[in-house]
Amino acid sequence: MSTMKNTPVRWGVVSSALHWLSALLVLGLLVAGFSYAELITDTATKFNVMQLHKSFGILLLTVTLIRIVCRFSLGPIPKVSPSSTAFEHRIAVVLHNVFYVLLIAMPVVGWLIVSTSTKGIPTEIFGLFTLPKLIAPNKELHGLFEEMHEILAFVLIGLLLLHIGAALKHHLVYKNDILRRMLPW
Repeated sequence: MSTMKNTPVRWGVVSSALHWLSALLVLGLLVAGFSYAELITDTATKFNVMQLHKSFGILLLTVTLIRIVCRFSLGPIPKVSPSSTAFEHRIAVVLHNVFYVLLIAMPVVGWLIVSTSTKGIPTEIFGLFTLPKLIAPNKELHGLFEEMHEILAFVLIGLLLLHIGAALKHHLVYKNDILRRMLPW
């Protein structure tokens, strides 16, 4: 049975739930972001999808900050599997740290995109409050931040594929508990 706190052998239910919530948010945001740009042609639908994209992006930023606090307050990080090499362990540590950086950078850069927009459209977060602007509207910076957001999305996709591949390798090839200990049950 899972406990709320992490143990030396598995992630606690809070860490696990935040991990899977982050995964769902990231996948949804990627689908919404790319469908907005490539598939949706109706103006009203585009507007609504983008407002949801921005709201869920801010939610992801919030969840990521909570995850970082929990990482340091919910007990130990589970020990490395004996089947993992030292190199795999180092790569995993770097990959997880890069994920945290990306999960903060992506929403912040998105926030900078809406801040620098010259269209003056307010960003309502789930209809609860208006997101304040971080900096003044600026056409040149707006384009730069849009490009950065897209590049970060592709980097995130690549790292996600690596992360999923590593989890599956541990589960299917090494037959260890790396994947199972992140499951909430």
